[in-house]
Amino acid sequence: MPDDNKQEQPPVVTASGRYTQLETLRSPVLMRARECSMLTIPALLPPESTNDTSQLPTPFQSVGARGVNNLSSKLLLALFPPGSSFFRLKVEDFLMDKLKARGGDDPTAEIETALAKVERATLTRMEQKAWRPVLSECKKHLIVAGNGLLQILKGGGLKFHNLANYVVKRDVSGEPFEIIVREGLSRKTLPPLVKTIVDSKTSAQGAPPAADKDGDTIWLYTWVKKQDNGSWKVHQEVLDVLVKGTEGTYPKDKNAWIAARWTAISGSDYGRGHVEEYLGDLHSLESLSQSIVEFAANASKIIWIFDEGGVTSRKEIEKASSGSMVEGAVSNGKPKDIAVMAMEKFPDFQVVKATADEIEHRMEQAFLLNSSIQRQAERVTAEEIRFMAGELEQALGGTYSILGQELQRPLVVRLMLEMQKERKLPTLPADLVSPQIITGLDGLGRSSDLMKLDLLLAGVAQAFGPEAVAEYFSAGAYGKRRAAALSIDIEGLVRSEQEVQQSRAQKAQQAMLEKTAPAGIKAMSDQAVAAQSAAAPA
Repeated sequence: MPDDNKQEQPPVVTASGRYTQLETLRSPVLMRARECSMLTIPALLPPESTNDTSQLPTPFQSVGARGVNNLSSKLLLALFPPGSSFFRLKVEDFLMDKLKARGGDDPTAEIETALAKVERATLTRMEQKAWRPVLSECKKHLIVAGNGLLQILKGGGLKFHNLANYVVKRDVSGEPFEIIVREGLSRKTLPPLVKTIVDSKTSAQGAPPAADKDGDTIWLYTWVKKQDNGSWKVHQEVLDVLVKGTEGTYPKDKNAWIAARWTAISGSDYGRGHVEEYLGDLHSLESLSQSIVEFAANASKIIWIFDEGGVTSRKEIEKASSGSMVEGAVSNGKPKDIAVMAMEKFPDFQVVKATADEIEHRMEQAFLLNSSIQRQAERVTAEEIRFMAGELEQALGGTYSILGQELQRPLVVRLMLEMQKERKLPTLPADLVSPQIITGLDGLGRSSDLMKLDLLLAGVAQAFGPEAVAEYFSAGAYGKRRAAALSIDIEGLVRSEQEVQQSRAQKAQQAMLEKTAPAGIKAMSDQAVAAQSAAAPA
């Protein structure tokens, strides 16, 4: 008899099984993303059955592709400006108060200078690992599909996974707590541990399991789950078998897998793309552009209409060279026996063209294309263009905030952890020093700090005069903070307080010598004259 006290064990859920469950929830999001891709850049998210040899459809308009490429480039420059830092390491205020309470010189400038070195080292690693091409691809997918997954590899490299290759679950606050990635690997390039599992399964079953139609692709699943204490647990499976050596953990808030999204939808596991918001205009523009192109093709077709009962000889017309004269019937000053077929739809297509132009202008504004910023006029001032560009940029203010918290900050935190493991960066206490992402219209990175510093000194000088600035402000501290805002290494450039004091003492001593030298020379001269007078005979 069965043991009533024995509890039935729950079925073991594999990574592939869990992926299949979550794939159903992702399906409508992926369908919308592919629809947006077909109208902009079809190669971003091609149809499911597409491979490298498939012929992708070509849209009749290029506004979508130009808009995605333009907006992606602007975002990349805005969020990751070359040559300057897009983040700064900030020390908690209460710690700074404790350091200042110890007495002595204000340590703020020295601390910011040291932290600026850490920032520059982190940015240098990003450039060395060629993050920009991967980030550019990620930006395009965020604009079109609204979602993208970034993986920070060991050593600081970066890898991108599109929406068709991963699933994600988020909690009520929008934070991911489960991510499963599916990667298709060729049987010829399998890692040794994975190849061992595949070979054993193949020999046992006598056929290549879990492969595509050609039997050449093996699916490798990476399952990342958040634990109750905030840390992350990760492992990989192939053919429903755990790959030994792939188990690992990530610290809290330092996950190597970053699920980014364009917009945050409350209660949804996935975001929505920028293109989806203007999908109606894109469909309309695509349809109108197709009609205009087909009309132009038909209008360019030349067809001669010939009256067989007329006087004009058809053979003479066909044999006649350009500029020749052929005798024929004429009615009211026009040829009667022969004419060109004309389309009487030109006035109607003027309406089509005007509508298409209006939609195209709206799309250019939505994607911040320069042609939409400058109004049609003989004289347009630079200030007017700057103001209109600023108004368009304000529409992306919410996007900047989301990307700053869900993309930029996790990237910085995880990269710094990788560099700390390699002892390329000092270990900073996470509860006292944290990266702060600065985004907005006034400039990302340290440019806002630079502007505030200059405005402060200019305001004090205007209110109280330049003497107040020289009396109450430290030139050395200002120089160090300004250099930190510009991300400039000041080693050997800005003097320390001790060096400044020594320089001042030397200048004072030299000035005193220059002041007393004439009197000393005159005294010595008088003494010499007096000595000569005393030595002379009476």
